[in-house]
Amino acid sequence: MGRKDPYGGGGAFLRERRVRLRDADGGAAEERRHSDPSEPVAEPLTVALPDPMRLYRGGLLYSARCAYESWGRLNEARDNAVLLFTGLSPSAHAAASTRDPSPGWWQRMIGPGLAIDTDRYFVVCVNSLGSCFGSTGAASLDPATGLPYRLNFPEVAVEDIAVAGYETVRSLGVERLACVMGASLGGMSVVAFATQFPKVARRLISISGTPAASPFAIALRSVQREAIMRDPAWKAGQYDFDRPPRNGLTVARKLGTITYRSAAEWRQRFARKPSAEGAAGARSNGFANPFGPHFAVEGYLRAQAERFIRVFDANCYLYLSSAMDRFDLAEHGGSFSAALSAVHAEGVLVIGVESDFLFPIDEQAALAEAFQAAGASVRFARLPSLEGHDAFLVDIPHFDAEIRAFLA
Repeated sequence: MGRKDPYGGGGAFLRERRVRLRDADGGAAEERRHSDPSEPVAEPLTVALPDPMRLYRGGLLYSARCAYESWGRLNEARDNAVLLFTGLSPSAHAAASTRDPSPGWWQRMIGPGLAIDTDRYFVVCVNSLGSCFGSTGAASLDPATGLPYRLNFPEVAVEDIAVAGYETVRSLGVERLACVMGASLGGMSVVAFATQFPKVARRLISISGTPAASPFAIALRSVQREAIMRDPAWKAGQYDFDRPPRNGLTVARKLGTITYRSAAEWRQRFARKPSAEGAAGARSNGFANPFGPHFAVEGYLRAQAERFIRVFDANCYLYLSSAMDRFDLAEHGGSFSAALSAVHAEGVLVIGVESDFLFPIDEQAALAEAFQAAGASVRFARLPSLEGHDAFLVDIPHFDAEIRAFLA
C-alpha cells in the first residue's frame, strides 16, 4: 500500500497540486500545476449530504460530501441560483474565482456580462458524486474502515449525482432554482434532476445529453473499462495510489478523446501531419519502433492521456462510466415523456451538435420531443459545430448565443 489517504478523504488529487481538467469528457484536457510548491492550494468547498444517503440502485453512503464552487451572489429572494452539472471528468472549477483565479473549464461562459451572467445569477457548479475532485467517491475514505472505499463503494447512478446537486444548493439556502444546466453526463444529470425534483427549477438546459445511453456509447465505454481492468496494475481495484493502472487508463482516455471530436475536425486539425518528435518518436528504448507514433494526431492523443492519468482516479472512472451506461429516463415512468410528465419548468432548452457521434443529435431530438409531449415549452437547438461532442467547450459563440437568449 502507498499513502493511506492520497486523496484527502474526498478525492481529487488536490494534495498532489493537480487541480482540475478543462474538459467535460473530451480532448481539451489541461492540467494546471502551481509553479511555486509553497503556494497553498484551495481545498474544495463541500457540503454534507443526507446521512446516510440512500442511493438509487441500493446501498447507503455515510458521511458523504459534495464539492462545489460558486460565483455571483444569492439575492434576497433566493431565487436567482443556477445549478451546473459537469461531464464525466472535470472538477467544480468551471470559472476563475477569488479562491482559485485559474481559468475554469467553461471560463468564457460564466462571469459578469457573459451568457451565464454572474451579475444576475448565483452560479453553483458541483463535482459529481462518485468523482475524485472533492466529492465522495471510490477514492474517498470509508468511514467504517478508515481506508479508501475502492470497489467497496456502492454503485452510483446519474440520479444520485442529481440528488447530490439538489442537496448542495439546499444547503446553501436555495429552495427554488432559476435554472439547472449541464453538458454530456451533466446533460443527463439535468434530466435526472427534473424527474426527481420536477418543481424545483424554473428552467432547464440539457446540452449534448441523452434520455438513455445508446448501444454504441455503451460499447465504447465497456472497452474503456476493460482496458483499465485488464491492466495488471489495476489489481482488482486495490492498486497502490502511487502506481495506478496508467496503461489501461491511458488507452481508455485515448479512445474517449477520439470520440469527443468529429472525424472532420480531426482531418482539419491534423490531416496526415507527421509527429513533432520525428524519428525519435518512432523509437523505443533506443531501438527503432515501426509502429509509431509517426503522426501528429498520435502525439496529441498521448499528450491528452498523460495529462488525464495524472489527475483522475481509475476506479472513479469505472464508476462514473458505468453510471452513464445504466441511465434510462424511461425507468421513471415507462416512457421518456411519462417520466417528464410532472415537470413544471417555464422553459426547456435542449442543445445538440450535428457532428456529435458519441451522443448523436437524434438523442437530443428525442429528449426535446419527450419534454414537448409532456407539455413543456421547449426550444431544440441544432448546432452545426465541427467539434463534435466537445463543441460546448470550444464553439463558444454558438453556445453563448443560445444560452444567453434562453436566460434573457
